[in-house]
Amino acid sequence: MEPRDYPTAPVDALGRPLRDLRISITDRCNFRCRYCMPEEIFGADFRFLSEEKLLSLPELVRLTQIFVSLGVEKIRITGGEPLLRKNIGDIISRIRSIEGVKDIAVTTNGSLLKQKAQQLREAGLERITVSLDSLNDERFGRMNGRGFPVRTVLEGIDAAASAGLSVKINMVVQKGVNDQDIIPMARYFRERGHTLRFVEFMDVGNSSGWNLQQVVPSKRIIEIIHADMPLEPVAPNYYGEVATRYRYQGTHTEIGLISSVTQAFCGSCTRARLSAEGHLYTCLFASDKTDLLSVMRAGASDDEVRQRIVQVWSERQDRYSETRLAQTSPRRMVEMSHIGG
Repeated sequence: MEPRDYPTAPVDALGRPLRDLRISITDRCNFRCRYCMPEEIFGADFRFLSEEKLLSLPELVRLTQIFVSLGVEKIRITGGEPLLRKNIGDIISRIRSIEGVKDIAVTTNGSLLKQKAQQLREAGLERITVSLDSLNDERFGRMNGRGFPVRTVLEGIDAAASAGLSVKINMVVQKGVNDQDIIPMARYFRERGHTLRFVEFMDVGNSSGWNLQQVVPSKRIIEIIHADMPLEPVAPNYYGEVATRYRYQGTHTEIGLISSVTQAFCGSCTRARLSAEGHLYTCLFASDKTDLLSVMRAGASDDEVRQRIVQVWSERQDRYSETRLAQTSPRRMVEMSHIGG
C-alpha cells in the first residue's frame, strides 16, 4: 500500500511521513513485568517522576495540537500504566475534541479497566488495547511481578466490550516462559470475537533481560495456530500498520503478529513518541531525545515548537529493528515505562 499524501506532514531522511503520535502520560505502573519494569530495578525506593515534571493537561493538549497541525491523525495514550493517571478521562476528552484527530486509543495492563471502562467510553474513547501474557494465574502472576490475577484483567476486558469499546489484546511471547499459552489464548479470544496480537519479545529499554534465544518467531506462532485453527491472511488496513493480520477461516475474527525482531517494519514506521516528561523520541528503541516540555515552559511559541519537531523528524534515520543483529556493542535506550509500547 502507498502512503497517503500529507501536504503539511514532515518527511524523514528515509521518506517516512509523520502520521502517528504515542503519548505516555505517566511513568508509573502497578505491575513489575519482567520484560519492562523488573522489581529488582523498579523497587520500592525507585524514584518516579514528580507531578511537576510530567506534561500537564494543557501542555498535553497544546503539544497534540501542534503535532496534528503537522499531519498526525492517530493518537495512542500509553504509560507506564495510563489508567493510574487520575485525569485520564479529561485527557481523552480534550484530545478527542481536537480538530484533525481521527483516532484515539489507549494501551493498558487492564488492572483498573473494570472500574474505568465506562468513564473512558463517555470521554470519547473508541479503542483499547489490553496487555495480557497468559491465562494461567501462576505464569501471569510471575510475569507481571505482582501476582496479579488473570480474572481481574478478563473482567476489565468484558467491561470495556460492554461499554462499547473495541478491544484488542497484546501477548508478549517468550520461549520457555509463556509459549505454551499460545493456543489457549487464541482459543479464548477467538470465542469472544476479540483480536489477539502476538508480540515478539523485544529488547526494549535497558531492563528487559532480552535474549534472542527467547524470541518465538511470528512465523512459528502462525504455524502453531494454523495447525489447530486454520488461518488465512488479511490485507493491511493502512500504510504503516504494525501488525500482520490473519483471520480464522470461516470467521471475521482476527489475530495479529507484531514481528519487530524477525520481520522488521521500520521502512513504513510513521510514529513519534512523547515521553511522560515531554521528551520527543523518534523510535521505540531510541537513545536520543528532544526536550519539548522545557522549550514550551521557557516561552516558545507554537510555531517555534513546530519547527523544532519538523527539524528533528526531517533528520530522522531510525531503523533499529532492521540493524539490531548487526549491532556490535550494547546501546542505552529509553525505558519502555517512559514511552509505552
